[in-house]
Amino acid sequence: MTTFGHEHLNVTDVRAHQRFFADTIGGVPRGVGPTGEWVIGFPNALVLLAERRAAGGTKGTTVNHFAFGVPDIRRMVARVRAAGFPMVTRAEVSASLEVVDDLCYMADQLTFVAFAMAPDETKVEFIELPSQLQPVTLHHLHFAGPSAAEMKAWYVNALAAKPGRRGNFEAADLPGLNLTYSSSPVPVVGTRGRALDRIGFEVEGLDALCRRLDSLGIALERPAAPAEGLASAFFADPWGTYIELTEGMRL
Repeated sequence: MTTFGHEHLNVTDVRAHQRFFADTIGGVPRGVGPTGEWVIGFPNALVLLAERRAAGGTKGTTVNHFAFGVPDIRRMVARVRAAGFPMVTRAEVSASLEVVDDLCYMADQLTFVAFAMAPDETKVEFIELPSQLQPVTLHHLHFAGPSAAEMKAWYVNALAAKPGRRGNFEAADLPGLNLTYSSSPVPVVGTRGRALDRIGFEVEGLDALCRRLDSLGIALERPAAPAEGLASAFFADPWGTYIELTEGMRL
């Protein structure tokens, strides 16, 4: 069972990312974590920052962006602008959709979205969820690949995600986290070495899940000397998304 997500970023300037993810959008700095990365906490996720130069941003990779739910998107957009980070909504939604004041209404989802560019070309979406009680939570990961349907089917099979749709998007759900899939009109590359190096899931019953993945022919890496109190496993999906599974990581 998945209990929360963690996103691992390669960053050239830790403080710049702390300004975006903590000072601006509301994450909580947690210092250095068990694997040596700087940690920023959200109610249902962790963003971890490793100081190393990335080969490129999130666009053009198999995870185009990740998204946070917010109860008041206008307030969040104003905060991002005031902090000096670029809003890029017009460039990141279809030309057929209207964008006003950096907000785009998504009729298929009955809500507004907005896109910002965090440091190191890390693309971040905000989606308005007026009934959400927390100021900001991780909402979804948005994958891109040759076939949205094939990517969705793989995650349903490998991680037992529940298949569905999010508006017009192919999607699947893990507890507390949506996985959204789009077919990319251009080739994409894997995540490893890019701004979003890997995605992570904290799970209960890691050994059992690893045995299941092994039975599916998925090659796993298990650290010979894991961090104290933290069990982990690493693998890649067929399109190059690097994935970490952990048991023992705490929000």
